[in-house]
Amino acid sequence: MRYCRLCVQPDTRPSIQFDDEGVCPACRFAAQRFEIDWEARKRELLDIIAWGRAHGHFGYDCIIGVSGGKDSTRQAMYVREELGAKPLLVSCTYPPEQITHRGVHNISNLIELGFDTICVGPSPQVWKRLMRYGFLRHGNWCKSTELALYTSAPKIAIAYHIPLVFLGENPAITLGDFGVRSLTADANRMKHGNTLAGADPSQYFVDGLTRKDLLLYSYPTDEEMERAQLRIRYLGYFWPDFSKFDNASYAIANGLHLREEPFANCGSVSKVQSVDEDFVAVNQMMKHLKLGFGMTTDDVCEEIRYGRMSRTEAAELVKRYDGKCSPELIQRFSDYIEISVEQFWEVAESFRNRDIWRQRADNEWELADAIQ
Repeated sequence: MRYCRLCVQPDTRPSIQFDDEGVCPACRFAAQRFEIDWEARKRELLDIIAWGRAHGHFGYDCIIGVSGGKDSTRQAMYVREELGAKPLLVSCTYPPEQITHRGVHNISNLIELGFDTICVGPSPQVWKRLMRYGFLRHGNWCKSTELALYTSAPKIAIAYHIPLVFLGENPAITLGDFGVRSLTADANRMKHGNTLAGADPSQYFVDGLTRKDLLLYSYPTDEEMERAQLRIRYLGYFWPDFSKFDNASYAIANGLHLREEPFANCGSVSKVQSVDEDFVAVNQMMKHLKLGFGMTTDDVCEEIRYGRMSRTEAAELVKRYDGKCSPELIQRFSDYIEISVEQFWEVAESFRNRDIWRQRADNEWELADAIQ
């Protein structure tokens, strides 16, 4: 595999295509931000808010999907304080066994900042069964949970006749992931992207589960969205400084709690990434086995693009922490989905990409083309 000439992103994700100069799409987009007319985008955003105010009901101008983390805290405050709009927050909550104490604090903190919030809680038993299925079948426990997370806001929008919905970042721009099919603020088609894969819950009719068990995993159809005049928009598209660092700085000043464990425990050099639960580190380790990069790569690439870190420093952090996940966390995850640690590693190794990994004489694995 090869790496972006400007950052440390490898070319192993099919939806990310390097240009002829060896530069990834996210780096190209980052360079173009200096050419964007941000005032024009602000006017566009104000027009969107005006439309939401005209079409909303019960006094709400829009809906914002939130977790209580850095991005959603800043989004909610921005919409209320800077745009003068009244949002209804929608939070799809993790089961009590999975959410962390910091996650409970952060969503509580956001609500206590003065927002009306609807919390959507899928059955913990169904949630766990689908996580287990996703891990065993796809090596990705997040497949079903992300469907529930992304489904909650548009379903509430339709139910309450509040057609304007805000999400955070557009992955096509921030990650260069063209699988989401949009380079604008329009997120209406995001359910057809890589992660949600058409948002069809029938793929989870397993282990005796039926459609009636998966109401909260059933994304609105295109016809339902059109009938409700749903407009889903990426709020980050309108900000010149939509980044982990900037969003976190704002959220911390408004009460956000951070991660405290060592970087090597969770494979991330960010204290503010995915703070509501810990199993994300397991999934990022699986991504590392499949694609050769994990959360540390995502962390440092953004820092490079914003000029806050050199490529050399980033490469050292990637070599040190990418794909790391503590044995204690693997044990907790295995206990949660009710498999043994031995079975966990059997599944994990079955998804290791032999095209990019090689086994040394001491039987340890290493990337054939590690970042230099």
